[in-house]
Amino acid sequence: MKGCYILVIEIEKDKKIKIGKREIYFKKGYYAYVGSAMNGIEKRLERHLRKEKRKKWHIDYLLEKGKIKKIFYKESKFKEECNIARRFDSFKFIPKFGSSDCRCKSHLFYANSIEDFFEVLVDFNLFSF
Repeated sequence: MKGCYILVIEIEKDKKIKIGKREIYFKKGYYAYVGSAMNGIEKRLERHLRKEKRKKWHIDYLLEKGKIKKIFYKESKFKEECNIARRFDSFKFIPKFGSSDCRCKSHLFYANSIEDFFEVLVDFNLFSF
């Protein structure tokens, strides 16, 4: 199945995390990461859920320190991750996180509570995992 997904990740306490070559400060709270999996959502999500893996993407570094609390996905023949990411514009974000191959300001967004994301997520007919 092709499509896009959103990982809702909890960071339990404020911390600096090395993401590739840069160090980023993450506040305690929840982060929504918007990604695409045009070669298979199932395999991509399996990879994100694995503890042991070679770090390839920004999200791999964050998942080493954070905990996935919720997963949403949407089947699609077209890449929709940027359209979904733009709907999170009102949230705080980590600049260029997960969006180095597009023009989006970010694909990682912050909220104090997990429920803050639900208002945006309901608009996309996403399934929960």
